[in-house]
Amino acid sequence: MTSTTNLAVALPAAQRERLMRIAREVSFDAGARLFEEGRRADRFWIVRTGTVALDLHVPGRRAAVVASLGQGELVGWSWHFPPHVWHLGGEAMSPVRAFEFDAEAVRAMCAQDAGFGRAIAVWVGRAVADRLHASRVRLLDLYAPYGSGSPA
Repeated sequence: MTSTTNLAVALPAAQRERLMRIAREVSFDAGARLFEEGRRADRFWIVRTGTVALDLHVPGRRAAVVASLGQGELVGWSWHFPPHVWHLGGEAMSPVRAFEFDAEAVRAMCAQDAGFGRAIAVWVGRAVADRLHASRVRLLDLYAPYGSGSPA
């Protein structure tokens, strides 16, 4: 099943090509932190290869992994909404190659072109909804007496 947040599915070809014009190729070693919850969100990534785990700070416990993202997936949505602060943390679970985007540049592109801005907003909104659902299910699995109740 292909995720609706996967770049190839989420954005029409014209908007996808426009976004990719400002992409920068980056790589991260396994265990590298891409971003930390509570810090400034000034960029985002699309995974080319590897896996990025999203985690959530849980007081008195180690961070809970709430989602894993792979090829074509959007990593990071906090850059799109003020105050532009990460809501989760992110770590490379394996060597990761990704496209990196400067958040300020993309927000400026969105402001200049309403069609592009809407496409990006819908894409990012889908990612927020997916991450919220994944976080809820994962936290219930970890901490609720009977888990989330959803089939495995």
